[in-house]
Amino acid sequence: MSVGVCAAALAAALTAPAEAAPAGAAPAPTTGKQTPHWQLKDSGTDVRFRGLAAVSRRAAWVAGSKGTVLRTTDGGAHWRNVSPPGAAELEFRDIEAFDARRAVVLAIGEGEASRVLRTDDGGATWTESFRNTDAKAFYDCLTFFDRRHGLAMGDPVDGTFRILSTSDGGRSWKMLPGAGMPAAQDGEASFAAGGQCLVTSGPRDAWLATGGGAHARVLHSADRGQTWTAADTPIPAGDPARGVFALAFRDRTHGIAVGGDYRADQASPRAAAVSGDAGRTWTTAAQAPPAYRSGVTWLPHTGSAALAVGPTGTDLTTDGGRTWKTVDTGSYDTVDCTPDRGCWASGEKGRVARLE
Repeated sequence: MSVGVCAAALAAALTAPAEAAPAGAAPAPTTGKQTPHWQLKDSGTDVRFRGLAAVSRRAAWVAGSKGTVLRTTDGGAHWRNVSPPGAAELEFRDIEAFDARRAVVLAIGEGEASRVLRTDDGGATWTESFRNTDAKAFYDCLTFFDRRHGLAMGDPVDGTFRILSTSDGGRSWKMLPGAGMPAAQDGEASFAAGGQCLVTSGPRDAWLATGGGAHARVLHSADRGQTWTAADTPIPAGDPARGVFALAFRDRTHGIAVGGDYRADQASPRAAAVSGDAGRTWTTAAQAPPAYRSGVTWLPHTGSAALAVGPTGTDLTTDGGRTWKTVDTGSYDTVDCTPDRGCWASGEKGRVARLE
């Protein structure tokens, strides 16, 4: 499948009407349509944005280094700096937004550097709702099932991954018992690379991506993080720089995993895998992305199209993740799409883009 065919499929997916036209209505004109492409939006900063929460085509949040959080409500034409006061030393790696005013952001790092903050007024004020006090713990990602229930995860401590749970939209958190978590492999951890090492689909299912151990694994919970099962993936591991970096599930059954080796001088064969059974088994993509990828998202209103991004480009699949073709060579760390076909990407040097 050529890049041109991929682009055409992407165009069809994003320009298809959300609803059928009324009987007898004239067909919509097609003159002037352009192939969808990333259009950079001036963020006004050069920090790296590994955290991204797309709300709609007009609204999005990004979070990154130097404690930076930006928000747009006009499609990226203007960005408001809504960074929490006194957060300049924090490293934000994940942000989840419920709408244009309410969001929860995760800072990573050892000990007290790992924190969670929430805003209810578009970032005008922030409230810290969790601060890690265990020197051995390091939190990586957070996710939500709905506006109230969510999880945050940290690397293994004493042999098991740490899971926090919230039932009030991230205003408070509690540690879940470790008894339902499979033992971690030696050297196993998750990657705080693009806010997609912990994801959900539906009201109860969550998946956690790992690397660094002998096998790159995906852990699945069907009960909001109380118990987990682990499955090996074919994505290479066995090194602290290799593994599954990002996950996306379009429903509780169909998932995509992407990753590889994040070192620029190392090849990343078999950098993508797919699952059709809720993550119990994974199959290598027949034609994987050509390099390490740290973000992935399903395109809205399609059953088989998805985008994966990384420092060397963006890849498109139109067959559920079995084959991928590069459609852009710009550097991005993460990607997210909304039901109104608002697809956003963000990454190094203040890069933020929307699919146009």
